[in-house]
Amino acid sequence: MAISMFKLMFPLLFLSMILPKTANAEFELWCVADEQTTDSDLQAALNWACGKGGADCSKIQQDQPCYFPNTLKDHASYAFNSYFQKFKNKGGSCYFRGAAITTEVDPSHGSCHYDFFP
Repeated sequence: MAISMFKLMFPLLFLSMILPKTANAEFELWCVADEQTTDSDLQAALNWACGKGGADCSKIQQDQPCYFPNTLKDHASYAFNSYFQKFKNKGGSCYFRGAAITTEVDPSHGSCHYDFFP
């Protein structure tokens, strides 16, 4: 009886040790520019995010904490994440016509902090 109980419990114990544990049963996700997106598609998506999309793009302006590195990919990533965090619980996505992807790796760097809201 003890051996059959062990056979039943061992797989459950093993799974409980390897499955990721997250707060509130939710993975932390950020939204960043997809490396494979063309510059023209990135620019169009960035323009939308910072315009009609309602992302907070103030931190990617010159002399602000997320201006450097001053690349289209980095500025688009910040804007995409700003939009995604602001609207993900209201139906917003991290798609931007295929210009963005989600990541579980916090893209923050130096003094540039990328928001995450549960």
